[in-house]
Amino acid sequence: MSDSEAQPVRISSEPAQLQALEPMLEKMREAVGDVPALLAIAEEIGQTAPKPGEGNTAKLWELLASVTAVDVASGRALEPHLDAVAILEQAGNHNQPEGAWGVFAAEGPGLKLEAKRDDAGNYVLNGSKPWCSLASQLDGAVITAHTEDNKRAAFAVHLKDPGVTCETPQWTSRGLQEIPSGTVHFDQVLATPVGGEGWYFTRPGFAWGGMGVAACWLGGAVALARDFKTALAKGADNGREPDQIALASLGEVDRIITSVTGYLAQAAERIDAGELDSRGADTTETNGPSAWSEALRIRGTVAAAVERVQTVVTQNLGPAPLAFNEAYGKRMADLSLYIRQHHAMRDDAQLGALTLKGERQW
Repeated sequence: MSDSEAQPVRISSEPAQLQALEPMLEKMREAVGDVPALLAIAEEIGQTAPKPGEGNTAKLWELLASVTAVDVASGRALEPHLDAVAILEQAGNHNQPEGAWGVFAAEGPGLKLEAKRDDAGNYVLNGSKPWCSLASQLDGAVITAHTEDNKRAAFAVHLKDPGVTCETPQWTSRGLQEIPSGTVHFDQVLATPVGGEGWYFTRPGFAWGGMGVAACWLGGAVALARDFKTALAKGADNGREPDQIALASLGEVDRIITSVTGYLAQAAERIDAGELDSRGADTTETNGPSAWSEALRIRGTVAAAVERVQTVVTQNLGPAPLAFNEAYGKRMADLSLYIRQHHAMRDDAQLGALTLKGERQW
């Protein structure tokens, strides 16, 4: 077994504290590829998992990174459920949602989801929403829709409603094959408001959730680094000592992961100290540091780190593991697709605009 398969990822906890994650990680490892089982485990984890901003943000990110280090798709299934649970609590709903949930906030050309009140004063959703991962297998979702004022607001929706139709996408990607993300159509589906208009994007939890996704990306990179280290160690055991290039590459990977891990630990500490609770993605305010500018920094830094680790590892290990090692090939393909949730230079442009307005620490 690769040493990445059930070994926790440390951000700031003591090693003894991380040992408590190992039984759950082993359950995740055994469920890899079995989406109903993964969602059942996610629902179980959601009962007790830390929530961002409540004093144990680093432990939440260690959980997300550790699961993703076991299997990237498993982390991709867990993260939205924990995010949905946190969003509902941030909105004042302290009851645990039943079943497995997702978060659907993407927009797409030619598609629009509208929320309007019916004659009884209840909100109903009509229209379509793209990029709804695992929608046909989830029980509910926090979903954004356009209100009658043409603003966007969040709603809680039960996906088993007869007015919900989930498309089965033609998912040709080799990455995240267990997590197809298709379009979902809504026809007079009852929806419960979650926060007010604009709340979803301006709450600091929006930025915290984005950082949690970056923790997942980090977990995938840690797993690749462990694959690399294991391959070099096995080669040495078989009489092939790593050359200077291999050792320098492993050293670079170590520097990258150590630096990024330290950055996440610092950010988690600042969140729990109340230093990053000013606002989410609302860029209209310019005074003082915002959670969103820090989220953009973290996501960009982690994304770049992941891509560099992928490049270094695959250049050193060559084509053989991509061709013949199922776990390594799956991890590389899954992570390559997952990391594209980062918008690269467009996110950097948004961060640059905030920096120009004064949101910087240098």
